[in-house]
Amino acid sequence: MEDAQARVQKAVTSMFQDLDKDVIRKMQADMYLCSAKCCENMSARVEDVQGCIDRCSEKLNKTQTFVQNELQMYQDRLQRCAMDCQDKARDGVGSNTTENEITKFRGEMEKCVVKCADTHINLLPAMYKRMKEIVIKGQ
Repeated sequence: MEDAQARVQKAVTSMFQDLDKDVIRKMQADMYLCSAKCCENMSARVEDVQGCIDRCSEKLNKTQTFVQNELQMYQDRLQRCAMDCQDKARDGVGSNTTENEITKFRGEMEKCVVKCADTHINLLPAMYKRMKEIVIKGQ
């Protein structure tokens, strides 16, 4: 199960790095360039400069919130799947359950959790594509 968790983490990290390179990093550069231009206006009041900087960062902040929410929903789905596996194993255990049966249920639960991991890793390419499209349209 730890291997499955590591594979999911590696796949999610890879997807996020791709999204960062393909979309987010450009947004960050644009935000910093925009903010620098705000600071070049020496006749502006402090509040106006800060407001300008805040407006420059709006798109990036919205994008980061969107990505965090999507990753949280993904993690929640994966966790629900794993919990369902645990529930199924727990449902099979009774007061008369032998050690062999408990070992069998534990093995079934681990196979189920690995299947959850595989299923959710396979969801990542479509999730990446959808997130990238939404972020680009949001610009």
